[in-house]
Amino acid sequence: MSLLVLWLGVMFPLVFSPGPANIVFAASGAKVGVRKTLPLMAGIDLLFIIKSILIGFGLGEVIARFPLILPSLQLVGALYLIYLAYGFLQSGKSGTKNKTSTLGFKDGLIIQFLNGKGWVMVILMFSLFTESAIEAFGSIGIWVLVVWLAALNISMHLLWIRAGALLSNWLNRGSAKRQGSIYAASLLAVALWLIADNPYWMMG
Repeated sequence: MSLLVLWLGVMFPLVFSPGPANIVFAASGAKVGVRKTLPLMAGIDLLFIIKSILIGFGLGEVIARFPLILPSLQLVGALYLIYLAYGFLQSGKSGTKNKTSTLGFKDGLIIQFLNGKGWVMVILMFSLFTESAIEAFGSIGIWVLVVWLAALNISMHLLWIRAGALLSNWLNRGSAKRQGSIYAASLLAVALWLIADNPYWMMG
């Protein structure tokens, strides 16, 4: 129990904070509702689980040997968010929910794969808690961390989607242009933050 409390103290703010995936969840929840956002969530969380398993069983060491991998993914991910922001802006102008603004399972896989912050978060978790988890749970310690992170991700992602849907109720439903602009601005702000905060600029 003490390990779980300590783990939550570190991981909860990282998972709950407004990162690329959470902003996309809120925007999609507001745009198309909770039910239609579930395929997007399935793609993001499935790849997050796969990512956790791979890093937990050794991929993290490979990434550490090639420090340019994560900054490069983060830059490409920022460009993808700009592309999504453009899609929300265009859908707001037309007043329709086009293919670009209705994000699905494949979009979730792409967003999560290009989410450099997500890779760093998983690496951080295993670097901090692998030894303690193995001491507490034995050979299944890594799997326990994977399950904990999956449960926390799914619950927080549902919360962000629901918050986005509630935001849609608060906004003027008749102003599709205004809604599209708000969602696009949110995605663009995260993309610019990922570009400005990229470790690549501090290398070399």
